[in-house]
Amino acid sequence: MGFSDARFNVNLSILFTELPLLERPAAAAAAGFGAVELWWPWVDAPVPEQRELDALRDALRDAGTHLVGLNFYAGQLPGPDRGALSVPGEESERFRANVDVAADFAQSLGCTALNALYGNRVQGVDPAAQDALALENLTLAARAAHRVGATLLIEALNAPESPDCPIVSAPKAIELVDAVNAATGLDNARFLMDLYHLSMNGEDLEEVIDRYTGRTGHVQIADNPGRGAPGTGTLPFEDLLDRLRKNGYAGWTGLEYKPGDTPSAGAFAWLPRPLRAAAR
Repeated sequence: MGFSDARFNVNLSILFTELPLLERPAAAAAAGFGAVELWWPWVDAPVPEQRELDALRDALRDAGTHLVGLNFYAGQLPGPDRGALSVPGEESERFRANVDVAADFAQSLGCTALNALYGNRVQGVDPAAQDALALENLTLAARAAHRVGATLLIEALNAPESPDCPIVSAPKAIELVDAVNAATGLDNARFLMDLYHLSMNGEDLEEVIDRYTGRTGHVQIADNPGRGAPGTGTLPFEDLLDRLRKNGYAGWTGLEYKPGDTPSAGAFAWLPRPLRAAAR
């Protein structure tokens, strides 16, 4: 149980970032991982040139890494933004322009999980207007995900690090999941359970797991405090992953943590190499 009973993938937008994007899949494979996920890699280009999409697709395939999760365009991430879909004007338009591009790219690689980050509150804009825009854009994203056989993921961030984002608790994210599913009738929106963010919010992780595992489409982990590898903080990951499994979760667990002061390849000592490569 615990680590031996989970399927791990590496987030290449927070790990191996000391390398150029196209070199990261091979580096993850060299570290023993067969599955990866990504934030939208082109922060200034919701619709990149086809050659850039092709190059990343080739790099993932050549490394033998399976893309299991991809974010829609979310603005400057990492950076000040926390998504684009609720932000009126140009950012919302950029999100919409990206929806089919991201969905098609995911489909070309057999990726069936697409994460849509909500975005920050905008000073001077009615929150209700932002929420209406967000639901409209999430509905578009859910339909695009459905078209390519994917799940739409909705993630709760944490209030200390994202004070302007309104989706900063598990219940709030679940409320949004329900709203999207009601709007589309597709039932393909699910909760992205990031245990680091939830712990930063002070939520009871065991209670969250017990209540929401059945609504969860993907899990991400980083230790707290510090957002480092498991074992650098205080979260009991073996117990938490066991609890997820006992509640019926059999999906991927994304490693979305900071490697610290060492190269990323040295940030996996907590996980024996035989447990890094999981079957699809």
